[in-house]
Amino acid sequence: MKNTYQVAVNNTFDFKIDQKAVLNLDVLKVSDSEFHVLHNNVSYKTEITKANFQEKSYSVKVNNTVYNINIQNELDTLIKEMGFEIGFTKEINEIKAPMPGLILDITVSVGMEVKEDDTLLILEAMKMENALTSPRAGIIKSISVIKGEAVDKNQLLVEFE
Repeated sequence: MKNTYQVAVNNTFDFKIDQKAVLNLDVLKVSDSEFHVLHNNVSYKTEITKANFQEKSYSVKVNNTVYNINIQNELDTLIKEMGFEIGFTKEINEIKAPMPGLILDITVSVGMEVKEDDTLLILEAMKMENALTSPRAGIIKSISVIKGEAVDKNQLLVEFE
């Protein structure tokens, strides 16, 4: 990878900048968030007003006009193309038995609203009690087992709406 950056400004303008262009930029740092930029013999007063380093998004004021900027490097672009975006999670709609066992208790009912990490049911497997918890917030659509039922590995237990 040769250090090119994909830049989106106000979700309207997209362009690429390479590392050489960044290094050739004529910039003078005025303070931690303010810079003086000289480009094509034109002077620009700039200020970074907001910065989210995790999301690589910034608000920059240039001569009193604010621009929202998102910056991605080649790795970020490749990860996005592969479908593995940071912060992106697949929504889980089914809970299946992770192993064969016996349903000892069901702590939810159909139509019940649950939060992430709420206990859904207790599965006994290999003489151990395993609390199966909700992977996300949601509403219980169906429960496919009853208390005291033996279940096989990958058997559907609970569905979310």
